[in-house]
Amino acid sequence: MNMLTVGEVLKPQGIRGEVKVKPFTDTPQTFSAFKRVFLDGEEYKVLSVRTGDGCVFLGLRGVPDRNAAELLRGKKVLLPREEAPALPEGSYYIADLLGSAVVTEEGEPLGTLTDITQAACDVYTLDMGGRNVLFPAAKGVIAEVDAEGKKIVVNRKRFEEVAVL
Repeated sequence: MNMLTVGEVLKPQGIRGEVKVKPFTDTPQTFSAFKRVFLDGEEYKVLSVRTGDGCVFLGLRGVPDRNAAELLRGKKVLLPREEAPALPEGSYYIADLLGSAVVTEEGEPLGTLTDITQAACDVYTLDMGGRNVLFPAAKGVIAEVDAEGKKIVVNRKRFEEVAVL
C-alpha cells in the first residue's frame, strides 16, 4: 500500500486517549476528511478530529486513555495515498517532490531536493554535492514543477539571490 506521511504525533492530549499531531498538510482541517490513519503499520479508525493552534487533536479507536496515547508519541501518521484528498492545481504532496532533480531554466543541474520545511513559505533543502543549500519556494524562484518526472526548474538569478549556502 502506497502511503503518505501526513503528520507526527507530538504527545497525548488529555486523559481520554486523544493525541496531539503536528500536521504535514497545508491546513490542519485536511484531517477532517480522514477515515483512518496508520501508525507503525497499525491501522486506526479516526473517531474525532479537532484543530487548534496549528495542530490536530485526533481520537483514535484502540487508544482509550493517556497511557495508550503516550505509546504513540513521535510516531509518523500515515494515510493511504488513494484516500488522500485531491490537491488544487499547483499544489503537491511533499513525498512526491523529495528526490527531485533541481535544475536551472537553462537545464544546468544544481542538486537533489532532500527536505521541505513547512513555513509561511516552504523552505526547500537542496543537496548540492554534499553541501546543503536552503531556498524558499517563493514566487519567481521556482519556474516549473514536474512531480511525476521528479524535476524542479528554478530561475537561476532569483535562486542565487535567496539561497542560503
